[in-house]
Amino acid sequence: MAIWGKGLRAKSIFALLLVCMLAFIPAIGIGWQLLSGIQEHFGRAYAENFTRLNRQKVLVPLTRELALAQRFANSVLTREWLASGNNQTLFIREAEGFANEFSSGSWFLVSADSLNYYYRAPKVPFGALPKYRLQPDNNADQWFFNLLTAPSPLSINVNHDKTLGVTRVWINMRVEQDGRAIGMAGTGLELTDFINDFIAVEEKGVVPMILDDAGRFQAHADTGLISFGSAAGVSGGGITLFDMLDSAPDSDKLAALLASARRAPDSVAMDWIMLDGKRQLLAVSYIPELDWYLATAMDLGLAQIIQPGLFNAALLGLVLILAILLLGLAYGVDRVVLTPLRRLQGSASAIASGSYEVSLPAPSSDEIGDLSRAFGVMANKVRSHTEELEQKVQSRTEELEKANRQMRQAHQLINDSIDYASLIQKAILPDRQLTRTLGEDHFVLWHPRDVVGGDFYLFQPGEQGRFLVGVVDCAGHGVAGALMTMLGRAALDHAVREHGIESPAAILQLADHTLRGMLQDTELPRGLATTMDAGLVYVDPVAGQLVFSGAKMSLYISNGDEVAEHKGLRRCLLDRRPGTFEDLTLPVHRDEVYYLATDGYLDQAGGVKGFGLGSSRFHELLRTHAQLPLSEQAEMLKQALDEYRGSHAQRDDITLLAFRMDANQ
Repeated sequence: MAIWGKGLRAKSIFALLLVCMLAFIPAIGIGWQLLSGIQEHFGRAYAENFTRLNRQKVLVPLTRELALAQRFANSVLTREWLASGNNQTLFIREAEGFANEFSSGSWFLVSADSLNYYYRAPKVPFGALPKYRLQPDNNADQWFFNLLTAPSPLSINVNHDKTLGVTRVWINMRVEQDGRAIGMAGTGLELTDFINDFIAVEEKGVVPMILDDAGRFQAHADTGLISFGSAAGVSGGGITLFDMLDSAPDSDKLAALLASARRAPDSVAMDWIMLDGKRQLLAVSYIPELDWYLATAMDLGLAQIIQPGLFNAALLGLVLILAILLLGLAYGVDRVVLTPLRRLQGSASAIASGSYEVSLPAPSSDEIGDLSRAFGVMANKVRSHTEELEQKVQSRTEELEKANRQMRQAHQLINDSIDYASLIQKAILPDRQLTRTLGEDHFVLWHPRDVVGGDFYLFQPGEQGRFLVGVVDCAGHGVAGALMTMLGRAALDHAVREHGIESPAAILQLADHTLRGMLQDTELPRGLATTMDAGLVYVDPVAGQLVFSGAKMSLYISNGDEVAEHKGLRRCLLDRRPGTFEDLTLPVHRDEVYYLATDGYLDQAGGVKGFGLGSSRFHELLRTHAQLPLSEQAEMLKQALDEYRGSHAQRDDITLLAFRMDANQ
């Protein structure tokens, strides 16, 4: 053929095209069609089985909670207590039994006559006092009035109770007596736990969700999509699954799937839709007991559906095809390319070893001849360039060594400065004053994340054993956080001098005003955080009371049986809008321990999933160790945090200050 008389590039291209036409192109088409069919077949089977399994995971535990809620609402004692308030002791005893049976350890009860809302929180005995009273004109309370007249006595509503500060999957059961609705009773599952147990999955490309008839989300891994209160008619807005579809035909498919699943609850309806710009398989199953639709959206491009054995078989076929391709390509390249190039190998090896006087192959009219001539020119240029480069390398090496010495000196100077700053920061901490006043009746855990940190604590003694103690958490870490501690300490010292130690709220108010004045005319870099969390406690042993005020920091009190948390103002110092701080006066008990902690302790990542320690675990640690001597408490709390943290790095500066009032004070 005429092609063999052309240049080396044409010969290589021709050989490659010939091999691809004979082996690779047909193999790609056949393999792709085969794998696509297998993937879709197994994808539909996986989606159906996954949806059925998830349906049982949701239905079984909720059925139990539904039955318990129905028993609680239909209890004779519940109805009598709602109707007349009789048999309160017996009702409380029975209600505590129900609290132990509910998985959340809590229940609620609402009276239709008084509109009182009773709530039994987890691990908190019921005191027969209402948490708050529902208001007919309050939109947040409309769920009760809507469900009181709903056709079904049972409803499941995902909602956030602002007064209680909890977001739950509420199971509501109407309480009736003599054909009249006298209230509402039920329980609630923590929304986060519900999603982690039944909705959140680790499989890529698989997104389970729970919908109502209108396509509103009742449960989703992305809680921002959940339509809170929609089941009780409080809110009909929010994003629905219909809104997330790409076209009207897909909306019709979704409506058909919901209708088909409702007609046959034991089956799983499936169809292909365009969701988030991707073709996904949607499987829907209806749960009549809950009036919910359990849906699973599956992106086959991300989900690992096909078993490894099938992939291995496909991979083996592809390897065989590639082997044939490579054999053909190797033969063609060796025939038309490699053989001529070997003639230049000896010359190239000689040049690589530093011998530039080489004997090149005889010139020819093709690319090999051009390459031979280029080798001759290259040998001469490489020889001259090598000599120049050796001189430049020697000069640059000396410059780099000098620069490295200067960098080491600068780095050592910075480290020395930071170590000195750490000594200064430790010097302002009132350890000696705390020991002199409280002795063994206090401890402090102070662990900056870096050499210096943004946490500090303060102590100011007064007359007749009175004193002020506090903890401050400045935003930032390292040098920036340490500098903020100096500003915060100066502002607090100024406030103490102006107002004395008797009113923590007044101290925080003046300190906030002072700090704003310090930074008012300062141009700070964008994104630099300057806020401070603080908690101050004034203790008056003579009066037997303490006064607490906090800025996004709580005071914890534990006697070994229970833990009380008194939260400060939700705004911190230097917040975007100034807050108004208030004093909280509490009695001092000799058997109680008082704790102030920065969020570095509660937010420390650890455990299997790397979550923060959290308030619940912190409360349990305080309750468990409250009766120990404070020196032992410090060791146990530090050890507990280290064990929880495991291999995770320290996330933030950590400060925990605790004290108790000695009987001799």
